[in-house]
Amino acid sequence: MFIQTIDILGTIAFAISGVLVAMNKRMDPFGVFIIAFVTAVGGGTLRDLLIGYTPVFWMKDMLFIYVIAAAVFLAVVFRNQIKHLRKSLFLFDTIGIGLYTVIGIEKGLNADLHPIICIALGTMSACFGGVIRDILCNEIPVIFRKEIYATACIFGGITYFVLREFIDDQNLVFVIALSVVITIRLLAVIFKISLPNIYKKE
Repeated sequence: MFIQTIDILGTIAFAISGVLVAMNKRMDPFGVFIIAFVTAVGGGTLRDLLIGYTPVFWMKDMLFIYVIAAAVFLAVVFRNQIKHLRKSLFLFDTIGIGLYTVIGIEKGLNADLHPIICIALGTMSACFGGVIRDILCNEIPVIFRKEIYATACIFGGITYFVLREFIDDQNLVFVIALSVVITIRLLAVIFKISLPNIYKKE
């Protein structure tokens, strides 16, 4: 139940982030739904396909479809009010990557994968919905810029496996690893920390 709750929260966070980006691009309601949908389930779908977990999660549980549809409906109905939330896109996106990182790691463990592969799977789960969203919206995906994004997921994954050696409460490990991802991402933006630029200034 705890894992499912985390999964639903991640879906909501990413769906809202997708809605905000689509509305910023002035898409019609159908376009808003598609962007919200691929943002919410894109990374998880790729994750499930890679570990052979088919049909993928949202095909087995209609709750995910209902959650995304509700987010889109509310965004369209209250589009004038939601304009004020556009500055919150970063926060929703950050919460989403934190939640999906730990979910991806847990599913990797259930598939008996090596910890390094589990961290990669968690990072992929967290980031690739946003990659698809940005590509469809004609933006360079955040993960391919110099911002601290996937790096935060990787550190959260490392924290997860370190804590498993010392803490028996799995839920607490989830929460701390999630907090690490969110904290690193927030601090990187607040203090303008980024990966080094490999290109010389002309």
